[in-house]
This record gives sequence, C-alpha cells and structure tokens, in this order.
Amino acid sequence: MNVADSHRVASSLEKLGYQATQQAEEADVIVLNTCVVRQSAEDKAYGRLNSLRPLKAQRPDMVINLMGCLVGIKGNPKLAATFPFVDVFSPPSDPRPLIEYLSGQEGKDVELAETTMRHALMDEEFLLPQDSRDRLVCAFVPIVLGCSHACSFCVIPFRRGAEKSRSVEAIVKEVKAFTLQGVQEVTLLGQIVDRYGLDLSEKPSLSKLLRTIHEIKGLERIRFLTSHPNWLTDELLNTVAELPKVCEHIEVPVQAGDDKILQRMKRGYTSDDYRHLIEKIRRRIPGVMIASDVIVGFPGETREQFQHTYDLLEELQLDVVHLARYSPRPGTLSARRMVDNVSEEEKMDRFRALEELQARVAAKINAQHFGQEVEILVEGKQSGRWKGRTRTNKLVFFDSPADMQGKFVKVFIEWTGPWSMRGYPVLHPQTEAIPQIA
Repeated sequence: MNVADSHRVASSLEKLGYQATQQAEEADVIVLNTCVVRQSAEDKAYGRLNSLRPLKAQRPDMVINLMGCLVGIKGNPKLAATFPFVDVFSPPSDPRPLIEYLSGQEGKDVELAETTMRHALMDEEFLLPQDSRDRLVCAFVPIVLGCSHACSFCVIPFRRGAEKSRSVEAIVKEVKAFTLQGVQEVTLLGQIVDRYGLDLSEKPSLSKLLRTIHEIKGLERIRFLTSHPNWLTDELLNTVAELPKVCEHIEVPVQAGDDKILQRMKRGYTSDDYRHLIEKIRRRIPGVMIASDVIVGFPGETREQFQHTYDLLEELQLDVVHLARYSPRPGTLSARRMVDNVSEEEKMDRFRALEELQARVAAKINAQHFGQEVEILVEGKQSGRWKGRTRTNKLVFFDSPADMQGKFVKVFIEWTGPWSMRGYPVLHPQTEAIPQIA
C-alpha cells in the first residue's frame, strides 16, 4: 500500500515540475512515507526522520513531508512538537497537504483530509512517476482503503481509517492507465481485500471486479492480497481457478495455531477452520501457492500454545510464512487490555524456531522445480541479475546480457533455495533466442 501511495505522491510532484533524485542532499522536497504496523517499523521511521534533521539545518528551504501511518488519518499533534523541522504532515494515501503547501495554498498546519477526500483523490487519474514509466512491469492498485475488522493487535483501523471501497469504474480506469504505461501485472490491495464492495450500494464483489479487470487488453497477470479466512469465499476461489490472468497465489494469514490465542486476537475462526480452508483452496486451485502471516509472543501465549502454531505450520506445509514478533500498538485492544508478558528473548526464540521450520518447508517445496522449466515475468535487475516471478510468485534469477525487462521468459531451474531459485533462459517464441552469459 505504501508503494502505491508513494507512486501517487511522486506523480503529483511531477505535475508541479519536480523531478526525482536518488540523493537526499540534492532534494528540494523529501517525503518520508511511514509504516507503524510493528514497533520495529515505527522505530525505523523515527530513526530516518532524525537523520534528516542536520540536512534541514543546513538547507532551511528544503521541504520535509512526513506521511503515512505515523501521522494517521486524525493527525498526531505530538509529532509537530517533537519534530519542528518537518514542514508538512500528511495522512496515508493523501498527497494533497504537500501539494497545497508547495502550491502556496496552505500554511504549515495543513488540515488533514477526511476519508471521503482521500477517497476522491485516489480516483484522480495519474501517471506513473517518470523513473517508473515504461519500466514498471508490476504495479499495486489499492481497491479498499482502511479496515473495519479490528483484530485486537492491529493498528490499521486507527491509522488508515474505516473500510472504504473504491468504485469499479475508478479501479478499471487506473488499471487501464497502468497498462498503457507498460504495466503487465497488477496486484489489487486491501487490508481484507475479499471484503471489497461490501460498503458500496451496488455491492460489487471482488470476484466480479476480477472478471471485469480480466478483460483489459495489455494486462497479463492479476493478483490480490490480503485475504481473510472468513471472507475467502467459494465464489472467489472459483474465479481464481477459472480466469487465466488471475494467478494461482493466495495470501491468507492464520496469525496463530492455537484457538484460545485466535479468540484473543479476535480473528473469528479456529485452527480447524483454517485447516479446512487450506484443503479447499488446494482442492479447487491445483498447484496454488499459499502464503500466511504468523505473530509469535502474543500476550498470554504459553509455550504449549506456541507449539500448536508450530505443529499447524509443519502440518500444512505452506509456501511462505511472514513472521512477526508481537509488539503492542497504541490504541489497540491488546495494548489497552492485555499484558505483554512474553519476554523479548522468548519471542525471538519462537520466531527463530518458526523461521527454521519454514526454511525447511520452503526449500522442500521449491526443490520440486529443480530441473524444470518455469515461466516468469521479468521485473528488473537485482545485484546484476535479472529477476522475475512465476504465476505462483516464486522468485527466479537468471543472467542475460539482453534487455529482458517486461518479457515472459522460460527459465530452466538449476538451483533452488527456500526463498528463490536460479536458472538459465531457454528458447521462447517471444525472444527467438536469448544470449547467455558464459
């Protein structure tokens, strides 16, 4: 979501005549877009912000904009007092305060936009930033802003506001604009993406939206995230299975494998519910890649309860598990009413145990691709190698002196690991012959 927000800010700045620079020292405007989903992310934001203080002292005319969840939709008066060198504070998904400040329309204390204003702004057509245009292969498209589910540990409803779906027309318009600028794959975003459209009068479902977007010319792949076990419907699974452009890739967090912890998290399902859901997903979408999220060290979590999570992950053998150590977030139910009584050392021990387990599981799953050809969409270069992903979101690296950006390439896999694979390109109708690096 922050990547999508940052693209929108950059596009808005370019409309005012600004150009991007890779060096903060050269910038006339610096936008720090923040995340506070965990304490570590918030600490990183504070650290980066403090590092800009000397630069602002050297160049008082430089404009510094603090944006995102650290500011929140209601603002945070303490931030202005703590960081007086910051010129503009912007809520998530809203470049308007910065643009108004730079345009001379408002002063330093720009009033934060309400959700409806942010929503209207999101629907304005925009070009990708110049440095991404015609080179960005995959783009993120927010379709649901905020969240109203209120899991006991989650700060998103407090920082990004209530759930609000964008219209089908606005989303389609944005995706079409992206494809005209070279984008071939889009990922539809929502904190609970499966709840798309429930707040709109016409009640368009995510399944119907996927079928509409599927017809857009030039678009080759579609993904969506993040799902919730209670809202991942049979209709949606059938849509994924039926539409060729929708990738076999489901992100559906479990968060914990113990029923009492799940209840305290206010997730609304049991571990058996999750087991049955995974079985159904795999039965309906053969070869599907499934990713999950897990929080270790939730308040009151015993070693036995943690073991239930460990056993569940060992049983289900999921492709990817995003791990986090619990950290209390201001305003959440768990922070207000529960005692964070699992030590940091114990949290880290549990984190590492699951990390080691998942490394073994992922290595075993990826090893099945050894000696096979896989098709990837090349996104760009990393550390001198071309990289791309399969339909099931497997990261693949290969070498080639040719410009492979944005091409579909078949790669013969000659090495696999838990987090990525490597290989060499083979003959493909799109490229006739692909030179290799000896």
